[in-house]
Amino acid sequence: MSKIEGMRRFLASSIGVTCAAALALPLVLPAEATAGPSPARSGAAGPAPAGRAPADVDAPADVDAPAATAAAVPGGTRSLPLVPLAADRATGAPAQGLPRRDVGHFSLVGVVWDDPDSELRGRVQVRTRAAGTPHWSGWQDVETHNGDHAADPDAPERASGHVRGSTAPLWVGDSDGVEVRVQAEAQTETETEAGAGAQAEGVEAPAEGTEGESHEHGGAHEHGGGPGVAGDAGLPRGLRLELVDPGEEPRTVAPRGGRSAAAPAPEAADEANAGLVAPGATEIPAQTREEAEREPAAVRGGAPGAAKPYVGPRPRIVTRRGWGADEKLRGRGFRYTKKVKAAFVHHSASGNKYRCSQAPSLIRSIYRYHVKSSGWRDIGYNFLVDKCGNIYEGRAGGVARAVLGAHTAGFNSNTTGIAVLGSFGTSKPSAAAVRAVARLTAWKLGLYGADPRGKTYLKSGGGNLYRKGRNVRLNVISGHRDGFATECPGRRLYTKLSTARATSARYQGR
Repeated sequence: MSKIEGMRRFLASSIGVTCAAALALPLVLPAEATAGPSPARSGAAGPAPAGRAPADVDAPADVDAPAATAAAVPGGTRSLPLVPLAADRATGAPAQGLPRRDVGHFSLVGVVWDDPDSELRGRVQVRTRAAGTPHWSGWQDVETHNGDHAADPDAPERASGHVRGSTAPLWVGDSDGVEVRVQAEAQTETETEAGAGAQAEGVEAPAEGTEGESHEHGGAHEHGGGPGVAGDAGLPRGLRLELVDPGEEPRTVAPRGGRSAAAPAPEAADEANAGLVAPGATEIPAQTREEAEREPAAVRGGAPGAAKPYVGPRPRIVTRRGWGADEKLRGRGFRYTKKVKAAFVHHSASGNKYRCSQAPSLIRSIYRYHVKSSGWRDIGYNFLVDKCGNIYEGRAGGVARAVLGAHTAGFNSNTTGIAVLGSFGTSKPSAAAVRAVARLTAWKLGLYGADPRGKTYLKSGGGNLYRKGRNVRLNVISGHRDGFATECPGRRLYTKLSTARATSARYQGR
């Protein structure tokens, strides 16, 4: 009996030792079991942990991307190739898209394709899931006609070989699930009909007998008039869904017009505003009209000064550092034009579902979408305005300088581009946003001697409305649709431009 008890104690001791040893070992599965697509290469990545930004993924989903490091700038772009979907039963029109899936955190979406000269004629819709919830949005339309927001046809930026066709970006807020469908048009609309539609939406008719003021369609068409490259019987080749994570807000907040001790060293973009504010500042403070009139020509890069009484007071402007621009994303250096003769007003067509506190995140997303997804050298607009009337520096090079943008294809030279964040086809812009456009143009145009109520001549660089080389007489404050057959800046914002002109002139003291 004692032998039996001894055996039991021995077995119990052996089992205990074995279990303890097993628990001490790390739980590691064989490599074959754990191997799988990395988030940078996967079409369906799992959601990022709450409160953490996903890895910075700037390469397409099927191209190797460098691993994220602790020093990586927050935010990123994930690019997912679309796949064929069932054709529309009624029309038989082809479709591409992606079924509902989990992805890492993102806040802005868009669709891009290989050839920027190929137009997406059809409908793009997305639905998204609010991050950390089971709640899916309804289907939302994405503006497909975005090629008119671009560099001029013959500009080096346009011929870089990196530019892609793209829809407008759509802000959806923090999300971790997505579904997309792209439906081709059953019947293609002609360019003539598109131009007529733009006229019907309120394009100002040119005065008779003025050189260059007839709306022609025989010139180069920046996007859509070139050779089409079909990927699926009417859809462009290489359609991809772009998911943009804006990253976290800047961690250091500088005092108004100054730089905090914890702020990083000034970037070249900071130095471009050195004549206006200390390098590293998050905002350029407002000035009175008298102070603006005394501003030296050196601030404008040596541009000719304006008549002294007609420079409007400078508004407060949030700098690129203020909204958190990652200066490593954009192309090197700055590009300038000779002067600023006119301002083109746009809407970003990114939707109106944002709070003013989210505007910096929205701008970082648009910046990343323009550079990493569309292949531009920097954000296209020179300035951006939110619904609360806050003004933001856009393309780098100095807010007082004549920076060459990529906002109005064919008319980027000698102009500045101002985008009001939102979509204003049917929605009314806020009074604060319209007033901000007036304040900004009173100052910016005033630096170059331009009267906001006046007209000026601009030479077309080519587009779907005016042939290349044509001198066109336009309002000094024009809507995008005045230089290109487009819906931009939306009917409701376009009708407010007459108010902006009068208010801007009043700010100048005219």
